[in-house]
Amino acid sequence: MARKNAFYAQSGGVTAVINATAAAVIEQARASKVIGKVYAGRNGILGALTEDLIDTSRETPASIRALKHTPGGAFGSCRYKLKDLESSRREYERLIEVFRAHNIGYFFYNGGGDSADTCLKISRLSQDMGYPIHAIHVPKTVDNDLPLTDVCPGFGSVAKYTAVSLREAALDVMSMCSTSTRVFVMEVMGRHAGWIAAAAGLAQDEHNSAPHIILFPEIPFDREKLLKKVEQTVKKHGYCVIAVSEGTRYEDGTFLADAGTTDAFGHRQLGGVAPVLAQMIKAELGYKYHWAVPDYLQRSARHIASQVDLEQAEAVGRAAVRFAEAGRNAVMPAIVRGKSKRYSWKIAEVSLERVANVEKKLPRNFISRDGFGITPKAREYLAPLIQGEAFPPYRNGLPVQARLKLQSVKKKLEPFEV
Repeated sequence: MARKNAFYAQSGGVTAVINATAAAVIEQARASKVIGKVYAGRNGILGALTEDLIDTSRETPASIRALKHTPGGAFGSCRYKLKDLESSRREYERLIEVFRAHNIGYFFYNGGGDSADTCLKISRLSQDMGYPIHAIHVPKTVDNDLPLTDVCPGFGSVAKYTAVSLREAALDVMSMCSTSTRVFVMEVMGRHAGWIAAAAGLAQDEHNSAPHIILFPEIPFDREKLLKKVEQTVKKHGYCVIAVSEGTRYEDGTFLADAGTTDAFGHRQLGGVAPVLAQMIKAELGYKYHWAVPDYLQRSARHIASQVDLEQAEAVGRAAVRFAEAGRNAVMPAIVRGKSKRYSWKIAEVSLERVANVEKKLPRNFISRDGFGITPKAREYLAPLIQGEAFPPYRNGLPVQARLKLQSVKKKLEPFEV
């Protein structure tokens, strides 16, 4: 039987280890007896719609290995949402046309919740069109909000960066608070789920009191309660360090930092909650402040990636290919935590019908009773995920990253406008 080729695409915001997943998919597919070439979509799913396919077989084994210590999205990602089959049917049909033209029988979509939904729809439509595609969703998201997997690859590294950065910044503030800054606010990603904000709590131990306050999307913002807590903290410690999720909102659901616009996925655009919060504290309490928004830094910090996260990112990539080889369809490799005290994990298969359009929030029992911190249960969950330092190789004092040829495959179809 002739081998079918595979299509791999990266979707949405990238992570410090998404390229490690890409490397694992490509390496596993190269060793496969049923998969031919792996084509990567240039700029994610847009590459399939525009028939801009990158031939990964032109890349050397060394270049593919180098992806494992390279941040960003090596083949390009995008925020392009394919809607329901009825309103976007022509786009879905175009994908099948491109797959048919290039003998593609396997689709690996490396992304978050929206990608899982798209993957499921493509699987269903391909059956209806008489050209079945084995569609496998490969999980990744720094937000850690996919269901049925203990953790999402990408989260462990952003959690590690957040905890390390906050602890280091807190020491800076503590050293200057008697004559200078009293309040430091660090904003982290997390529009609807407070997993990254919770990770900031790992910075706190018996020697470090910061973060003194964590603000989660799951806990409605109470202005008076917050101001009282800040004042009490400054009186006790001399300073106050706050970790705030970008998705922090009032009781009525309004974001503290709502910019009044939406992105390509229809999500509300947020204008920066850290300065809003810092200025609120200054206006009411008079404390000198500083704030920081790590933004892309937190999700691209491959120089301090979690070893556990790296291993899991590779594992889901290899498992995705094995699922495809076994004829599986509309599934996702999920990470399952072992039950023993010593941290362990394995890969299991879950149906995309149970994953698509489901968002996993931070459990209430992970958040302290006052709503400003994490519980021992949260720490027990989070701590294993940031273990180990997966340092990249360095040259001349800077990390070494992959340099790919990114050579496109010759097009066979008419142009398509997106």
